[in-house]
Amino acid sequence: MSQEQAKSNDETTDSSVSVAHGHFKTLRIWPPLLLIAVTGVLWFIPRVFEDVPFALQLASMLGPALCGILVLLWWVLLSRATAKERFAGFLGVSVAFGLTLLFLDESMLMPGVLLVTIPMGMAAFALGTILFAKKLSFQRTLVAVLLAACGFGVSDLLRSEGMWGELAALELKWRWQSSHEDRMLAHWEGQQTHERTDLSSDDVDQWLANPEWPAFRGADRLSRQQGPPISADWSNSPPEQIWKIPVGPGWSSFAVAGKLLFTQEQRGPLEMIVCYAADSGREIWTQAVETRFSEALGGPGPRATPTLAGGNLFVLGANGNLMRLNPKNGDITWQTELQEVALRSPPEWGFSSSPLVVGANVIVHAGGKGDKGTLAFDVETGTLNWSAASGDHSYSSPQLSTIAGEDLVLMQTNTGLDLLNPQTGATRLFYPWDYDGYRVLQPQIVGDDSILLATGMGVGTRRIRISESNGKLAAEDLWTSRRLKPDFNDFVVHENHAYGFDGAIFTCIDLASGKRAWKGGRYGKGQVLLLTDSGLLLIASEHGEVVLLKTNTAERQEVAKFQAIEGKTWNHPVVVGDRLYIRNAQEAACYRLPLENGASLSLLDNKKR
Repeated sequence: MSQEQAKSNDETTDSSVSVAHGHFKTLRIWPPLLLIAVTGVLWFIPRVFEDVPFALQLASMLGPALCGILVLLWWVLLSRATAKERFAGFLGVSVAFGLTLLFLDESMLMPGVLLVTIPMGMAAFALGTILFAKKLSFQRTLVAVLLAACGFGVSDLLRSEGMWGELAALELKWRWQSSHEDRMLAHWEGQQTHERTDLSSDDVDQWLANPEWPAFRGADRLSRQQGPPISADWSNSPPEQIWKIPVGPGWSSFAVAGKLLFTQEQRGPLEMIVCYAADSGREIWTQAVETRFSEALGGPGPRATPTLAGGNLFVLGANGNLMRLNPKNGDITWQTELQEVALRSPPEWGFSSSPLVVGANVIVHAGGKGDKGTLAFDVETGTLNWSAASGDHSYSSPQLSTIAGEDLVLMQTNTGLDLLNPQTGATRLFYPWDYDGYRVLQPQIVGDDSILLATGMGVGTRRIRISESNGKLAAEDLWTSRRLKPDFNDFVVHENHAYGFDGAIFTCIDLASGKRAWKGGRYGKGQVLLLTDSGLLLIASEHGEVVLLKTNTAERQEVAKFQAIEGKTWNHPVVVGDRLYIRNAQEAACYRLPLENGASLSLLDNKKR
């Protein structure tokens, strides 16, 4: 064949290809490849690295959805697809996304759409375009759209039960699988609440007059227990399960008085205050309020913990229902609505302030405008005694502490720390420390005049000293450390060191300087309780494990652990004597902890708080 004939044949072939494929071109695939890689990196960052700034945590939460949107922009603007393909692809993806939203379970709307629906659908679309980039026909667009529809459609098969603590992953279940709350309601359906006939009135009066654990994180809110020394040898003497029961969702802890446990939980449309028998887990009484609070991150249920004081029980619901009840039978003495008093709707994660009772006042934080921030209601009547200005949101609770020789109510909010006169509400000192995020933790007291303030999401912990001169209080900054950054997972103080969570990893810092002593142990967004007389730290991990650490300032010394309950656990554990009470949003349990030297202890032998 001559050279001229070969050239003529090549031109004929090229012409045939052009006719067959029109102006289809191989797709430019490096942008979707890059975006898929970025999505993977953003997903792994909070799970791999120890010290992740809040901005990067936020990026890991919102970034995958943004990458998905950028994939669609690439397709329309930079993909080299034909105009017909770009229009059909954009329309097909939009229709598939819209149909997915139409059938989506309500729990998946937000943030499920951002974390699951958009990333999975657009990643599937990108994968289709990458695999079929060289197929020079309209079929590649159809394949990519079908893959996107399948990726989006996975969300329709799922149900969300809230987020895990790092705010980058949802707790997902199959849509047709019954929820923990459904199973709990089925368990309690038809069961009658019975009064305990074996509890004498004198015993109950004595328990209520001297409750061992009267409020959130204990009587002083410092999460420390004093009692008989607990043995750390759980290999030879493991904790003994006394009972385990299903409970309704909510993040309340327990108040304990003798053989009585008090907590709050959600049961369908009813927010419940429940009294359980400490020795059996059986219901003694319930009181219901027809209200339900739920949000996508934390799920449904109350957030605050009941408070025992003066033989009464005080509770605050997530929608702002403040009540005084008779702890013997659950009868309501009075109730008031914070939404009406403070003229505001619930904050993003609900009203979370566990009531503080000081003298004739029951004090809570509401975050209303003007002077309706921190409120004090009359213990006897429920009428408003005083109110004080404060930040507009907080998930901390008011705390009574003695600072510079003066009893003060400490209230930490988004604007800083308020130090209030407990009788009048007068502001003795306002320490400004603005933070746009949320504050959840309790201030910790160091010595007679110092306060530790912790702010999560990469900000850190600050130590301030309070002094008094001519009747006025002043604050001095001592140090600020990013070595301890708890947000809603807390910390405790022992022998001039703080032990707590730096993000999701446990750590110890020196209170003299704020410098780190050690860091280690991935317990998630859990909680910690100081067993003072045992020299131990009891950690309830985010996944329901109970872990024992020595209060060792040289290194992390983990001595024992076991799986106590199943499911996401953010609630604070309680230890009274040798009994551990622990719960989360799906179950509660009681364990007998081994004592040193094999000692035994009756449920009522220890009255220390």
